[in-house]
Amino acid sequence: MSPAATSTSHTTTHSAPNPGASSSVATRGTALSLAEARTRYTSGRGYLAACTLGLPTIDTIAAMRADTEVWARGEACASRYGEVVERVRVGYADLVNVTPDRVAIGSQTSVMAGLVAASIPDGAEVVLPRGDFSSMVFPFLAQAHRGVTVRQVDLADLAVSLTPNTWLVAFSLVQSATGTIADSAVIRAAASATGTFTLCDTTQATGWMPVDASLFDATICHSYKWLGAPRGVAFFTVAESFGAQLHPINAGWYAGDDLWASCYGPAMALAPDARRFDVSPAWPAWVGAEPAIDLFRSLDMTEVRAHNTGLGNALCDGLGLPRLDQAIVSWPDDDGRDLARLTTAGLTASGRAGRARVAFHLWNDRDDVDAVLDALRHG
Repeated sequence: MSPAATSTSHTTTHSAPNPGASSSVATRGTALSLAEARTRYTSGRGYLAACTLGLPTIDTIAAMRADTEVWARGEACASRYGEVVERVRVGYADLVNVTPDRVAIGSQTSVMAGLVAASIPDGAEVVLPRGDFSSMVFPFLAQAHRGVTVRQVDLADLAVSLTPNTWLVAFSLVQSATGTIADSAVIRAAASATGTFTLCDTTQATGWMPVDASLFDATICHSYKWLGAPRGVAFFTVAESFGAQLHPINAGWYAGDDLWASCYGPAMALAPDARRFDVSPAWPAWVGAEPAIDLFRSLDMTEVRAHNTGLGNALCDGLGLPRLDQAIVSWPDDDGRDLARLTTAGLTASGRAGRARVAFHLWNDRDDVDAVLDALRHG
């Protein structure tokens, strides 16, 4: 594992893109303030569901519309889409503090977790937190036929549950149902002491808090939530040493060392770096992802975290709950009554695992906190 490092990216504004040119609100240059970032959204009042589905910026909307027009005119070009994908790969690498050669691309969390799960040695042990999102659970449970043992423990006990017999510990940095933030430093320390590999899902973290993927053997992130990219854009980061343990079970032409020489058999020459784990991209989604990733590259993620958790703590104060310093706030709601109150009040929230769940992001402010409290008190 690499030591922690700090990386800051910056951007400058330019015009709306086509599939062969940068589609972002900015390229590296000048940092974007939180206030400026908030102006890039056309709506958001009462939308408290970034943990379910993020909102697109005006730049993502414009990029996807422009791409549709190019496609409709018969001018879409596979190689230009490939250029977009590579720019997004570079942008995401910068966002999470790894080099682009350590980033593989795909479309779904479960597929990437499945890649790791299929590479676990027969009879090995995996430790997971109880109640984690199923895309980080099912792929490992599906390996039972090979004698792979899965132990599920409380998140707070994850680190102390690792032993020298544990091949992998896999967990979400932020728990989907509750918003609880894993103590990744303690988990990593325990994993180092026991010789255990680490796989961290950052889907519910990347976009609202600083994330350093270099600290883990591998990470997975689907970008359609807090990063506001179209669904179908996911990333897998992998350390070279851990990558050597993995089998590229999803290998297709996009995993080839030379893409355009990899379209047909019979020989297979895979990329020597993380690209050998690539899954062929859903092109239009990546056009929309480019401005989304560039926006968050340009932000101070510590400032974003302070904004989001400040609203979360204000809601906790109003509900009489302990301050949790989380962007996601949830509470027991077995009968769904509180979620119904929020919905009736015109707020968009969600319910998971018998809990009402709200999430605060860039487009939210204190008025949204007050709206939630009013709906729950008077609904």
